[in-house]
Amino acid sequence: MLHIGCHLSAAKGYTNMAKQALSINADTFAFFTRNPRGGKAKDIDEKDIETFLAIAKENNFAKIVAHAPYTVNPCSADQKTRDFAKMILEDDLKRMEYTPGNYYNFHPGSHVGQGVEKGIEIIAETLNLVMFPEQTTTVLLEGMAGKGSEVGSRFEELRAIIDRVSLSSKVGVCLDTCHLNDAGYDIVNSLDEVLDEFDRVVGLSRLKAVHINDSKNPFASHKDRHAPIGEGHIGTEAFERIVNHEALKGLPFILETPHEELSAYGEEIRILRNLCK
Repeated sequence: MLHIGCHLSAAKGYTNMAKQALSINADTFAFFTRNPRGGKAKDIDEKDIETFLAIAKENNFAKIVAHAPYTVNPCSADQKTRDFAKMILEDDLKRMEYTPGNYYNFHPGSHVGQGVEKGIEIIAETLNLVMFPEQTTTVLLEGMAGKGSEVGSRFEELRAIIDRVSLSSKVGVCLDTCHLNDAGYDIVNSLDEVLDEFDRVVGLSRLKAVHINDSKNPFASHKDRHAPIGEGHIGTEAFERIVNHEALKGLPFILETPHEELSAYGEEIRILRNLCK
C-alpha cells in the first residue's frame, strides 16, 4: 500500500484539505502551519478539525505531515531569528495537539558561519525548550541538500541532533529524495546501501516520512531544486525502486514537485501508484 499525498493549502481548513486529497486519490497530505514565510497562524476551528478527523478515519488516511515555515532557523547567528524560531516551534507544537499523533516537519536550519557543531548544539537546545512530555506529535528533522551552511545534509548531523534532545523518543526524520540526491547519497544506483547507511547511523525506526521529488540538478550538486517525477536526474526507474522498497513501505510519501494545479499532483500520484508492485 502506497500512502501518498502532496502539499495543500491550509487556508480553508483541514476538512477542505482532506477533500482535496481524496479528489486526487491521496490518503495523506502536508501543509504549512502558517504562511511559508512566517506570520500569524490561522485560528483553530475545532468543528473543522472534528470533521477532518472523521473523514481521515473513514478513509484510512496515513499520518499527515505539518511543515514549519521556511523562515524558521533555530540555529541562526542572529538572536532575534532564533527567538522567532523558538516562538513558532513552540506555538505550532501546541496547535498540533488538536490533531494528535501526527508529524511536524522542519528544516534544521543554517548555522550561518558558526560551524556545524554549534548549529547542532543550538537546534537541540531549541527543541529541548519547545517540546513537552505530553505531546503526541513526532517532530521530524528534514534531511537537507547541503547548500550554503545548512545543517542536516549528513545522516551523522541528524543523529547528533537527536542524541542531544531530551525527549528523543518524540523525534524522527523525514528524508527528501531530491535532497538525498543533491547531498551525495546515490539513491539512483545504490538505494539499498543508502538506506543501510541511514539505518546504521540514525536507525530506520526514526524514518517517519518521505518527500518524494525528482531533482533538477545532478548528483551531489548541493542545490535543492525539485523537478516533477521522472523529469529530473533521479528518474522513473529509481522511483519505482523507492516506492517498492521494503524499508519504506507504510510511510507517508509527500510530493513537493513544482506544479500550480492540483490535477498535476493527481497525475503524479497515479504514476507512482502504478509503479507499485
